[in-house]
Order: sequence, then structure tokens, then C-alpha cells
Amino acid sequence: MAAIIHLVRHGAHADAGRVLTGRGGDDGLAAAGAAQAAWAAERLASQAIVRVESSPQRRTRETASVIAAAFGIAPRIVDALDELDFGDWTGRVIADLDGDPAWTHWNTARSAAQIPGGERMTDAVARAVEHLGALGAGTWDGAIVCVSHSDIIRGVVAHYLGLSLDRMLAFDVDPGSITSLVVGEWGGRLLSLNVRAA
Repeated sequence: MAAIIHLVRHGAHADAGRVLTGRGGDDGLAAAGAAQAAWAAERLASQAIVRVESSPQRRTRETASVIAAAFGIAPRIVDALDELDFGDWTGRVIADLDGDPAWTHWNTARSAAQIPGGERMTDAVARAVEHLGALGAGTWDGAIVCVSHSDIIRGVVAHYLGLSLDRMLAFDVDPGSITSLVVGEWGGRLLSLNVRAA
């Protein structure tokens, strides 16, 4: 048993790349993000998508709704796909964290670092991988779309490739991009990484 799983990063929102929005709430997709979601839906149109799942955050729910609508199905909210809990950093301007030793450690040692008041990268990856593994153990008539966040998708890819989480920033997962895996009881195999609109 195995499942083809397309990991879609949510489309861009107003604070993307500037603020650590985390789980602090967002205003949904910006115009560019809505276009990215539409592109992802079109890109996946040739696939037999039978299930669409989303992180609870608004930006992911809106992205998932666009994709799910293209297949006439309703997206399911899954906590395991949620954004990292950025704890004390939630809502902080990213540039303001430059020079903070904890921030530097976080971005160089993801396998060991702890977000102040928040989640460990290892724990976030474990919850996502456990969920994807459960999907991979099922029997499906088609592929599955999981709409999540950059760090979660990077961490999952690093896990299945056997890379240290310290190396997860070595590749990009852009807004609206699609990363595809085959996941089974034997593990996972990367099919494509960060496929996005030109």
C-alpha cells in the first residue's frame, strides 16, 4: 500500500517573508497568493485527486479550498499539517530577530534548537510524518493533496531523504509550490520538489 501525496505550500499572504505569522492569524491570501493557489489547482488538474487536506491556518484553508473546488470535494482540516508554533516569536518582524542568539541557533541547528516558548522542529516533523505515514498505509483510488507550510514541507522532505534537519534550508519551498511524494509503510520517495509557476 502507498499513496501519492502532493504537498502544497499555501499561497503568499501580505506578511509573507516579513513577519513570523506562525499560528497568530493572518488576513488570508494576497492577490498573488490567490493566483498561486489557482495555478496549483490547474497544475494538479490532470491528477485523480480524491482527498484535500489543510493546516488550520486561514492562508492554507483558502489555498486548499481553491484546489478542492477544482475536484468537487471539500477540504479536511488536519492539525498535524499546522504551522510551527513559533511561541515568543509569533508576530515578530523577521529582521528584528537578526542578532538574537536563539534565532541564529534556530536557523543553523534545527535538529536541536528550541523556539522560545514554542515547538521543536523535530516534534513538528514527527507529527507531520506520522500523519503522512498513516495516509500511506491506506488504500486510495487517487492522489492526496496536503496544504501546509514551508518549514513543515521542508522538514518532511528532509526526513524522507534522510537529511539532517540542519540542512533543511538548503532547498526552497516557495508559496504555491507543489512537492510530490510517494509514501508507504516502507517510507517515502521524493517525486518532485518545489514545482511552481514560472
